[in-house]
Amino acid sequence: MSTFIQFTNLTRRLLGDKEESLFRRLDRSRIPQHVAIIMDGNGRWAQKRGLPRIAGHREGIEAIRRILKIAVEIGVRYLTLFSFSTENWNRPEVEIDGLMELFREAFKRELDELNRNGVRLRAIGHCQKFPPDVYRSILEAEKITKDNNRLFLYLAVGYGGRDEIVDATRKIVDDAVAGKIHKEEIDKELFQRYLYAEDCPDPDLLIRTSGELRISNFLLWQAAYSEFYFTETLWPDFDRVDFLKAIISFQKRKRRYGGADLA
Repeated sequence: MSTFIQFTNLTRRLLGDKEESLFRRLDRSRIPQHVAIIMDGNGRWAQKRGLPRIAGHREGIEAIRRILKIAVEIGVRYLTLFSFSTENWNRPEVEIDGLMELFREAFKRELDELNRNGVRLRAIGHCQKFPPDVYRSILEAEKITKDNNRLFLYLAVGYGGRDEIVDATRKIVDDAVAGKIHKEEIDKELFQRYLYAEDCPDPDLLIRTSGELRISNFLLWQAAYSEFYFTETLWPDFDRVDFLKAIISFQKRKRRYGGADLA
């Protein structure tokens, strides 16, 4: 048994009855293949404690670590995290600088463990707009983990759903003008191939923390038939129990994809 699995099993024992009860209710045959998360509430978490906003972002990284471990443990195959949006560039410069420093630290500190535990990392969005050293760290992480297949981790960085759709449209137009595709070939399946993560299935479950009830320009194309789960919990406080509750809520739903329930 790997050190990673031993650690997660020990963590489960230490967390006690509540988590164990949720594990017993979990239907292992209905684990969502792809979970996407809008990790919201870092700034409010810090403000409630009289701390600078960057302290909330730093604590949010600890939440990412927790959720990565339990996602692997229960068999989630794809995890997409909304890490930095196109709109986040409008935040105060001091906060953006702090976030970039957190990216530097996280890639340096977490990469080896991600690789050891079979996690493949890929960034989606305009991360080339990040400082050059941060961008190089992202590319290096993608290269080092490219052969892993236990969990596919997508970091949406410099990401906006509308930008993704516009970028895909531009690429389709370019290929059409070049004669590589014809108008009659353009359908939903072809369009999917021009998105940032063309080989990633649509999210089955989209989670948003902090009590906000919107998707904020995240995976607009891909979330057409995702199940949504909203929680008041701020992202730095989101833990294994919260994640299991979201999965169990998903498992109670009937997914009709626009069809009728005839049962």
